[in-house]
Amino acid sequence: MSTVKHTLTHIPRSRRRREVVENDQFAAFARRIIRAHGRRVATGDVEALRDLVALSANLDDAIGEAVIGLRQFGYSWTEIGARLGISRQAAQQRWGGQS
Repeated sequence: MSTVKHTLTHIPRSRRRREVVENDQFAAFARRIIRAHGRRVATGDVEALRDLVALSANLDDAIGEAVIGLRQFGYSWTEIGARLGISRQAAQQRWGGQS
C-alpha cells in the first residue's frame, strides 16, 4: 500500500510535460515534400494536379485528428485556439463535433 497522497502528487493531464520528438523537423520535412510535389506538377504533369489538391483534404483530416488527440490528452479549447491564433469558441465550433 502506498503512503503517497495522490492529491499532492497528481499532475493534471493538461500540465504533464510530454517529450516532443522531432516534431519541428518532421513538419519541415512534410513542407519540403509538398513543395516538391507542386514543382513536379508544375513541370507538366496536369494529371497529378488533382492529387496535389487532395492533400488539402488530408491535411484538414490530420488537423482534426491532432485536435481530438490534444483534447483527449487534456488540453483546453483555449490552449488549442491560442496556438492557432483563433478564439476558443472558434476552435470548439470547428473541431468540437469531431470528438
